[in-house]
Amino acid sequence: MSTSTGSRAAPRVLLDAAALSGCRRRVHLDHDPSAAGAPRALPDPAIEQRRADAAAHRERIGELLAATWTADWASTWPGGAFGPGGASAGQGRAAEPGAVAAEPGGWSRGARAARTAELVAAGAPLIWGAVLPADADRRGTAELLVRVPGGGYVPLLVVRRRITDPGEGARTSAVTDPWPQHARPDPDRKVRSQPRDLLALAQLTRLLEAAGWAPEESAPRLGGVIGLDADVVVWHDLRAAHWSGERTTLQEYDARFADRAAVAHSAASGGPALAEPSRITECRRCPWWPTCESVLEEVDDVSLVAHGETARLLRVAGVGTVAALAGLDATAPPTELPTPLPGPPFADLVALARARRRGLAVARRVPRVEVPRADIEVDVDMESFGESGAYLWGALLSFPGGARTGDQDPGYRAFATWDPLPTTDEGRSFGEFWTWLSAVRETARSSGRSFAAYCYNEQAENRWMLSSVHRFAGMPGVPTEAEVREFISDPSWVDLYGVVSAWFLCSQGKGLKKIAPAAGFAWRDPEAGGENSMRWYRDAVALEGGEPDPVQRERLLGYNTDDVLATRALREWMSSDRVLDVPLVSELADLPG
Repeated sequence: MSTSTGSRAAPRVLLDAAALSGCRRRVHLDHDPSAAGAPRALPDPAIEQRRADAAAHRERIGELLAATWTADWASTWPGGAFGPGGASAGQGRAAEPGAVAAEPGGWSRGARAARTAELVAAGAPLIWGAVLPADADRRGTAELLVRVPGGGYVPLLVVRRRITDPGEGARTSAVTDPWPQHARPDPDRKVRSQPRDLLALAQLTRLLEAAGWAPEESAPRLGGVIGLDADVVVWHDLRAAHWSGERTTLQEYDARFADRAAVAHSAASGGPALAEPSRITECRRCPWWPTCESVLEEVDDVSLVAHGETARLLRVAGVGTVAALAGLDATAPPTELPTPLPGPPFADLVALARARRRGLAVARRVPRVEVPRADIEVDVDMESFGESGAYLWGALLSFPGGARTGDQDPGYRAFATWDPLPTTDEGRSFGEFWTWLSAVRETARSSGRSFAAYCYNEQAENRWMLSSVHRFAGMPGVPTEAEVREFISDPSWVDLYGVVSAWFLCSQGKGLKKIAPAAGFAWRDPEAGGENSMRWYRDAVALEGGEPDPVQRERLLGYNTDDVLATRALREWMSSDRVLDVPLVSELADLPG
């Protein structure tokens, strides 16, 4: 843009669609020149791995489509069909942007954009890896552009997350038939809400419109998504009112984009910050968290206790700090607050603020904590690898009521498969686990003793048990769905996460790694954690080639062993008088701090 003599051109801002569903403060910091030297978190290996997995997933989809296009449709697309590696079908051209290659090697973004424009001009029916012309502070790439009847293109994304749930009503077409005019109501799938996918499709649609590549204005505004299962394309109507206030996706997008663009422009030009730090869920994995955390700690910001929208509402009511929240009457919320307040009950927020002020991780809600106990106890922990399967079921057998002759030996057992997932050998390991667990339950029943099995947050274990009965039906030891549902609905299957939630207030989170240290338990591996275990698993089974690493297998077994030892330690602590050392919530107001 031109400027008057002596003035300075406003910095260029280019926003990706991710900025629309993410934190406004992050948009500010990403564009603020003065933040260049501010503290940032080290690269998160888990995030890097997820990005690599997503890229590999896109590549697999590209290969599938390339094989289909080349084999079945090339002859129907004179001059416009593109085969593997970007070769134009029947013409032998070298790999080029816009062809079937998720990340065309050696091509700059500009070269890919130029090639995309060539393919659009040529009327190519499908364009893979498209780079759209930047416009009005936005830019974007689409895994696929699909030409529709009447002319113009609609965008299609490939993502590595689930985009449907069992149900009906989603409009889908086959992955190898990625045209919206072929979509039909699906009797087996309903749309799983993924706002970021809708916003990304909206951004691409606005870019297509600006470039003159979209269908005519009166035509539907559609976008497709291929998800983790890669079984269908789900098609979305971007003019449908999916958002609060009956706003369409495009209306929601336009409002968010205008807001984020204003934040970015003000930051880039040294203007006032239009977004201040406030703790939200996204903070856990944001590279800017160290910078924001130091600011929030310095001002004792209330979002350190009350996250997201709850913090905003508290500030509106004049409660901007943890100290101010801790000093309130827990039974009398400020009249300016809505009822009910989103998030935890107001009394819990006050207690959490008081606990934080006193450096307490946990506080008791009740004088005596109730934990179901039994003569024979089993602690269970499952390890899965993303959505690929559950490769390890760990179990710790204990006899609080005393072991008897003929009982199995107490201690830890691992039921694992080290064949890379997905594998039918997973069914073998699950069948062996279920057979062993059923034998322990039968021993308790036949000997007149009580039995209980424990886990921490049952959703994961329940999910993989129910999934396994269908995926491996008929394999030795694999139960029926009815048997699994009988087990998980029985009071003897105890979720200790639920027990902790009921009887404790946790100021630093309720995850097992957060709460078990209060019971005096510590993991032997300093890097123990679910995200790291994903990396260990890759090496343990040589998922990316090479030789399997036995050291990493032992590391995974040790990690799983400590997880079940942690649940036992937590249960025993809650059942003992040691738990009485934890202050009651009702006592927090009287403690120094």
